[in-house]
Amino acid sequence: MSCKCCCTHEHTAIQEKRNSLLKDYWRIILSALLLFGGIILNATDATFFKGEYVSLIWYLLAYFPVGLPVMREAWESILQKDVFSEFTLMSIATLGAFYIGEYPEGVAVMLFYSLGELFQDKAVDKAKRNISALLDVRPETATVIRNGSTLVEAPQRVQVGETIEVKAGERVPLDGTMLDEVAAFNTSALTGESVPRNIRQDEEVLAGMIATDKVVRIQVARPFEKSALSRILELVQNAAERKAPAELFIRKFARIYTPAVTGLATLIVLFPFLYSLANTQFSFILNDWLYRALVFLVISCPCALVVSIPLGYFGGIGAASRLGVLFKGGNYLDAITQVNTVVFDKTGTLTKGTFDVQSCQTQPGVPEEKLIQLAASAERNSTHPIAKAIASYAKQRNIELIATTDVMEIAGHGLQTTMDGTRVLVGNTRLLTKFGIEYPDELSSIVDTIVVCAIGTKYVGYLLLSDTLKEDAVNAVKELKALNINNIQILSGDKQAIVTNFAEKLGITQAYGDLLPDGKVKHIEALRSNPANRIAFVGDGINDAPVLALSHVGIAMGGLGSDAAIETADVVIQTDQPSRVATAIRAGKQTRRIVWQNISLAFGVKLLVLILGAGGIATLWEAVFADVGVALIAIVNAIRIQKLIK
Repeated sequence: MSCKCCCTHEHTAIQEKRNSLLKDYWRIILSALLLFGGIILNATDATFFKGEYVSLIWYLLAYFPVGLPVMREAWESILQKDVFSEFTLMSIATLGAFYIGEYPEGVAVMLFYSLGELFQDKAVDKAKRNISALLDVRPETATVIRNGSTLVEAPQRVQVGETIEVKAGERVPLDGTMLDEVAAFNTSALTGESVPRNIRQDEEVLAGMIATDKVVRIQVARPFEKSALSRILELVQNAAERKAPAELFIRKFARIYTPAVTGLATLIVLFPFLYSLANTQFSFILNDWLYRALVFLVISCPCALVVSIPLGYFGGIGAASRLGVLFKGGNYLDAITQVNTVVFDKTGTLTKGTFDVQSCQTQPGVPEEKLIQLAASAERNSTHPIAKAIASYAKQRNIELIATTDVMEIAGHGLQTTMDGTRVLVGNTRLLTKFGIEYPDELSSIVDTIVVCAIGTKYVGYLLLSDTLKEDAVNAVKELKALNINNIQILSGDKQAIVTNFAEKLGITQAYGDLLPDGKVKHIEALRSNPANRIAFVGDGINDAPVLALSHVGIAMGGLGSDAAIETADVVIQTDQPSRVATAIRAGKQTRRIVWQNISLAFGVKLLVLILGAGGIATLWEAVFADVGVALIAIVNAIRIQKLIK
């Protein structure tokens, strides 16, 4: 019984596929059968085919299935004041062919043009669908826990603060905080990496992740439309709106090129006619010169360029997205190919950004627990990796936090807050210097990261934390150098000794520490003052937003990075792998290479056949190849990008 059911489903699927093919291709199939049937009848000298109007009627019947839709498009374009569209050119050329008695050529031009248009439309639609389907994995329902019972709701109707339940194998519908102790998630929709990632209690879970091992409960942190997945999907969908220079050039060029060639086609007929009036010995045969003009018109259609170039950029954006690299537009895909200077932020970009408290050093009379309590209380609401590490450390030691008021962040320094009516400072040594608080000289010589604390005007101690390089940070630098990018720099707010230490491990010679956010801006401005520098800045924090905006190409590291960084950046790397910067540059270069191959191919072949057509050597058959054939070759070449970008 089950086998019969399976066979029925399979038969239905095959039937639907056949119906779809017939729907798309019936006009072309009918036209092709009539065209080649007419050519065979003519070649075999069939008696009835030699009738006065038989061949004309036969070829008109072959022409109408493919010609009428194009003529309708031409008429609609003319109504919209786009007189010199490719549809108009094809209509004029094929009707002209019928006028001079070249019926098979007239049908062939329209048949192959329509076939090419169909292939082009399908290729573009597929590229667009690939991009949208790549990330459009948002679940349509969410299981909400309300009043002790479970309800299935649309994610849009779930409120922030509510608890949702996600079963093993299901996608998380909304961003939230993990309530269970630990669970594994597949993050491929966000990061391009299918290796499961363990997320622990109170850590962030994002929409699009898949629970892999058990049922989990998550407290919703953001509404549906503001989830990380919705934001990323919106970035990809909007990418098509930002055109690369090559696309903009071809659009402008087509507006001038098409009417110019139409004018030249008219002159091909007009000049010999005028010359024949002046020189009676010159024999002007209208049909011969009209045929040359028609060849010229068919070749002039710029569809190979107009379609294959956007398709190339669609393919590049889609292929890069599958690798976890999101370009916000074809213009950035193009811009990244010019980059010769890459500047990295350190924490969270080249390093894991997951700090651990190693030790505490307090002043005499200050208990260690008191120092941890003060630092964790001040940092509890901060999203900085160091702040999270201190808060987590306090929780591990079961230290209760104190209520804080008047919390004020001082950029590049730390926090000032009030606890029990007393001012408390938590941050780096610059913060203490700013408020004129004395501290031991030995603090300046400590290589690792420290967080100092002061109560009122008295220094009370510091916490020592450590960070580690990401696994592929060294490889990232090697890959950039392999791309002949040798000007690689690090900018960081950390102490110079820490930054230099990491730079030496990576093989980077230019590393700058002790930088406030405005210091990073000044550094990028100094680099930009040299016109030869094309700068890509890679960062992940909210304080990186100004520098991302200032660089030629801003790259936000991590789909889990700050909203400000992702909104400001031109490219978003969804994984935590700095080596993806080299991947992004390679993707841009591969795409640009394919696009310019298509431009060169189209222009070269068209120019050659235009010259041959004007000289009466090329026929409409060569013109069809120069137009449709080149367009199809360019499309196949553009689709190749999907395999080249790895």
